Amino acid sequence: MRFRTIIFDLDGTLIDHFQAIYRSHAHTMARLGLPAPSYAQVRAAVGGGLEKAIAHLAGPTRVAEALPIFRAYWDATLLDDVILLPGAHELLLSLHTRGISTAVLTNKLGASARLICDHLALTPLLATIVGATDTAWLKPDPALPQYVLAQLGADAADALMVGDSPYDVQTAHQSALPCWCVTTGTHTAEELTLAGADSVYAGLDEIGAVLA
Repeated sequence: MRFRTIIFDLDGTLIDHFQAIYRSHAHTMARLGLPAPSYAQVRAAVGGGLEKAIAHLAGPTRVAEALPIFRAYWDATLLDDVILLPGAHELLLSLHTRGISTAVLTNKLGASARLICDHLALTPLLATIVGATDTAWLKPDPALPQYVLAQLGADAADALMVGDSPYDVQTAHQSALPCWCVTTGTHTAEELTLAGADSVYAGLDEIGAVLA
């Protein structure tokens, strides 16, 4: 296999955490006295980082007020309703066994991402887990994958990104990495293809079969 390093997004790629994300945004909007968002509205808002999602849902002027409300509720409930997507553990275990270096790169808070990976027994299979506030950057800033590759001592020439959104495609391509996408997250196959994904799969089981 030509890939020696594979960098994974977290939400919608390795895990389904959307019920908890939706619940936290709905709680925050209620505390702000705003109408509850729909599931579809929250799904359309996420991916670019928490501040962007809140600005999209509550308005840019309410972000500073909303952040502590969201974070307090999130910290208390983030392990509720989080599940591995089909094929996630099996794929990471297979890659780990074969000596392929794997990492998580997410716009979720780094501390939250590490707690979730510990909870779901993914941490021993990952070389590093990098999220929001771990660096000065958020996806799609190309500095992020370059930072992860430097941490791993890896070469972009034999690295791959796997994600579920145009943010992941843009992040990868700005660092000259191919990006394979799955449709288990927030975007359809058509949307991911239009965004420039190098390959689109229904889920990690399909990617595992290709990489095998």
